[in-house]
Amino acid sequence: MVPAPEHPGPGASPVFMLLGPTASGKSAASLALAAHCPIEIISVDSALVYRGMDIGTAKPTLAERAAVPHHLIDLIEPTEAYSAAKFAADALRLIGEIRARRHVPLLVGGTMLYAKALIEGLHDLPLGDPALRARLEAQAQTLGWPAMHARLAALDPATAARLEPGDAQRVQRALEVIELTGRPMSALLAEQARAAPEGLRFEVIALEPSDRSRLHARIAQRLEQMFAAGFLDEVRRLRARGDLAAGLPSMRCVGYRQAWEHLDGLYDARAMHERALAATRQLAKRQLTWLRAMPQRRVIDCLLPDAPQRVRALIEELT
Repeated sequence: MVPAPEHPGPGASPVFMLLGPTASGKSAASLALAAHCPIEIISVDSALVYRGMDIGTAKPTLAERAAVPHHLIDLIEPTEAYSAAKFAADALRLIGEIRARRHVPLLVGGTMLYAKALIEGLHDLPLGDPALRARLEAQAQTLGWPAMHARLAALDPATAARLEPGDAQRVQRALEVIELTGRPMSALLAEQARAAPEGLRFEVIALEPSDRSRLHARIAQRLEQMFAAGFLDEVRRLRARGDLAAGLPSMRCVGYRQAWEHLDGLYDARAMHERALAATRQLAKRQLTWLRAMPQRRVIDCLLPDAPQRVRALIEELT
């Protein structure tokens, strides 16, 4: 059994992060761990913060949340913004609060930018400019995000090389930084020293597949289950609110973007499924790329039937 921290101070014991691509079994492993120790789960997921986006984000059920305390879920409306900086601040506060209750904080998710922000601290980049962001969004509507990515490649090749052409949110942010500072984001990041949180030792456990094709099969199965559970109706309800638009970060989430475009009549249901599947596979690829850049991580094959037990054993070993 994983013991609770002996002292509630921030440096009393390691802080565990269970990270992995979509469909790698993170939730199952964390819920299995909860049967053996008093954990509280801190979500490391940029989509779970949105209220009303449940099916498409594979949000933990109400029963699961009743069984194990979950944090950073259903924080904001889909019209609102959340950031890596806000996540890092919220997560640090929650780690202290959970330890004060003599429980074990477990950070679980797949938004690697959030994990990296917490582990390493954040760069001091300029705040977003709503007018500039709207202008870039309008240009993208006309030219397409691949063309915006090509523009970024000409201005900041290093940043463009690590972003997919369809990664609208990050391509837009990189172009925004260039316009606000006159310098490429890659140069600014290289110059700035980051301040990691003091007194915390993060232990990253990565659930990674030994066979990518089997992960893809899991992703396809999850997607089918998502649509069978009424995902398209969920998106219809979101559209019916009248205050959401396709360009919002919430509606750019994988699956939601493709469903929104289908309901706009851009393509049929079959094409929607194919595009959502391709986008989810690309998301998993990016998540694995981020993970493999974390040299301190400890890898467990997520395809092993006893992966949850291996996670528990590793946490007990490191505690």
